[in-house]
Amino acid sequence: MRYALLSAALVAATLLMTMTPPEPDDEGPGTSDVRLITLDPGHFHAALVQKEMYEGVAPRVHVYAPLGPDLIAHLGRIAAFNLRSDHPTAWQTEVHAGPDYFARLLREKPGTVVVMSGRNRGKVDRVKALVAAGLNVLADKPWVLRSADLPTLEAVLADADRKGLIAYDIMTERFEVTTILQRALVNDPAVFGEPATGTDEQPAVYMESIHHLMKVVAGAPNIRPAWFFDTAEQGEGLNDIGTHLADLVQWTLFPDQSIDAHHDVQVLSAQRWATPITAEQFSRVTGEKSFPSALATDVKDGVLQYFCNTFVTYRLRGRLVRLNVIWDWEAPAGSGDRHFAVYRGASSRVEVRQTQADGYRPELYVVPEQAGQQARILDAVQRRLKSVQDRFPGVGAEARGAEIHVVIPDRFRLGHEAHFAQVTRHFLGYLQDRKTLPAWERPNMLAKYFVTTTGTELSRQSPPRVAPRIAP
Repeated sequence: MRYALLSAALVAATLLMTMTPPEPDDEGPGTSDVRLITLDPGHFHAALVQKEMYEGVAPRVHVYAPLGPDLIAHLGRIAAFNLRSDHPTAWQTEVHAGPDYFARLLREKPGTVVVMSGRNRGKVDRVKALVAAGLNVLADKPWVLRSADLPTLEAVLADADRKGLIAYDIMTERFEVTTILQRALVNDPAVFGEPATGTDEQPAVYMESIHHLMKVVAGAPNIRPAWFFDTAEQGEGLNDIGTHLADLVQWTLFPDQSIDAHHDVQVLSAQRWATPITAEQFSRVTGEKSFPSALATDVKDGVLQYFCNTFVTYRLRGRLVRLNVIWDWEAPAGSGDRHFAVYRGASSRVEVRQTQADGYRPELYVVPEQAGQQARILDAVQRRLKSVQDRFPGVGAEARGAEIHVVIPDRFRLGHEAHFAQVTRHFLGYLQDRKTLPAWERPNMLAKYFVTTTGTELSRQSPPRVAPRIAP
């Protein structure tokens, strides 16, 4: 049944391509500033880059991938964007399928930017080959799963610099409004005070991210490929989602500053544990009838022990940071993926929460550390928010008991899927003028992957142990 539906999606995409003749100026070199190539789209994030159209980007996109369910699912998503009634896109897709698809891409190079989201093992080697071929890269995280690959990553970024190319990973969480405002408040001494160094009980930064294996994306159940559950292929929790968290910590605490992985970061401890997945659940989320042989060593008594959860403790320029990455099976009714982030200062804590009381919507709170300081801190928060009115008009603050709630108009709550277009627009701006690419992006990319790879490897050195959840 699954493959029948996927085949129908491929037919729809093919019909759309044949029914939409290319404009005369779509094809030739130089007619559009940017021409996209999608490489082996094994994850739905590749399609989300195309959820909108972009000025200066040719509508024809070349897809290089092996023929199979990953490709078919991707084409179905693009077709759905083109066929939707509200602001439909107008992408034209040319598919190059076959066992030699990557070699063909490097040889033919029908575009200027390669979009990647899918298998993570060996991703950095593909990026290396693409950059060596003179292509820009916009690739989903994570780029590396092993600390042994960090020198390759460093060499790739240096090669891109020499060639004047952009090699960029998709950090969508920098575009979440609550995270942007949290960053602004953390860096306001009148609100936050002196940043805490942190203790084991009260770290300077604590982040807890809960994702779900069974979910709905773009209005449809998200069927995951079986290889997604192979941690050697996909990575563990800290490898994957942890990339966002490690990125946000340094982006928030040290805005526009370069982080040196060798001198500024010390990974102290880590632990991991498994989420059990029954054969019935695995079939539901993948469409497969049984566990593949690649997962055999992690199947115990007919249940897959999926090691996708990681808790890591590290210091970033002396500040104690704790990240808790969790994958549950399915979200409770009315909720979804949840993010909790707290930064501690001498004057206040600045927290992003997603709780049932707020309808599981991300909300931003400032919590004074001392009684009797609410009025002063509320005034400081309001003054800081006045300075961002040009970007977020209508943002304000209100007292809620002993806490301060940041009021965010609904029009700024775009959601995870919309953030991909925001990242893409920033990337396109860097392509237009490479000098606008911040100098700190390169060292900070190396620093966050140092945390995720080192922490993952450290977690494997101890028996599995479940970390407590702290989020309300």
